Amino acid sequence: MIKAVIFDKDGTLFDFRQSWGAWTKAILAALQPNAQGNLGLVLGFDPVTTSFAPDSAVIAQTTFEIAALIHPHLEGMTLKSLTDMMSSFSAAAPMVPAVALPEVLSGLKNRGLKLGLATNDTEAPARAHLSGAGVIHLFDFIAGCDSGYGGKPAPGQLLAFAAAIGLPTGQIAMVGDSLHDLDAARQAGMMAVGVLTGPALRATLTPHADVVLGTIAELGAWIDHLNGV
Repeated sequence: MIKAVIFDKDGTLFDFRQSWGAWTKAILAALQPNAQGNLGLVLGFDPVTTSFAPDSAVIAQTTFEIAALIHPHLEGMTLKSLTDMMSSFSAAAPMVPAVALPEVLSGLKNRGLKLGLATNDTEAPARAHLSGAGVIHLFDFIAGCDSGYGGKPAPGQLLAFAAAIGLPTGQIAMVGDSLHDLDAARQAGMMAVGVLTGPALRATLTPHADVVLGTIAELGAWIDHLNGV
């Protein structure tokens, strides 16, 4: 029985390219005047097409890891000020929902499921994004990479969710669009559910997932089938 679901945020609840393409373009515009070399190449991002390379750090790494990657290429900025700036830009990023989030998440809550969020973004922007989408009240747990549980692919956020809601990890599904998400699910002992609203292809996710769905809109029916409803 699946009794709870913990979601990744970017590429899962929100369309990755539409949301984070704009964020990355804005960050590059702000930082490039102080940069040595092309920051777009460092991040694996093309600002003209707003597209990401498959191995782009923006796709799955934490805010801290992305900042550490680009900081050596900047002049006159501390790592902390860079991280703070990135979090500020993140909170203001124009997030585009991957599906009708209030309808889909309410449907899961109406099934009696507990819902959580585990993101490699920092927590304050994550809360801002959920509030902006009108769904923060549906979540029983929210963790970012700065919430004290680490970031994915380590399982700390997922294990903290299980502890917070008092359920064994085997009764929880982790839903995400990247291998970081699915690897975290495996390490935590949770069901691993991939979705295709991020940059990763089905062929990439399938070997690491229990199931790969198009979007989280398909999740309710999959859980009903699994639970014998």
